Amino acid sequence: MSEYLQNLKEAVVAMHGCGCAFLHTSKVHEMMEGKTVWKGNVEVFDLSGHPQATKAYAWGYTDQQGEIQYIAILNTPPIDSPREAVQAAIASGVFN
Repeated sequence: MSEYLQNLKEAVVAMHGCGCAFLHTSKVHEMMEGKTVWKGNVEVFDLSGHPQATKAYAWGYTDQQGEIQYIAILNTPPIDSPREAVQAAIASGVFN
């Protein structure tokens, strides 16, 4: 497992308090009004021991200070895909 995937796995565990295993990578390209809002890979993890979710969607991004930040969003309604996880992060202002 790459260092990046290991860091994401640790972020999922730290943020959501459960075990996880890497499943696969999903490419997401989110556009608004014809412009790219976010484009990248979302890593999908299978969760163990979480009371409500069976999957998490996670990725890293570089913040305005040049630091890598990690996001891990649970697969809970209404979020049921990597794309919807990215949309939720955009809507919450995480990239601002």
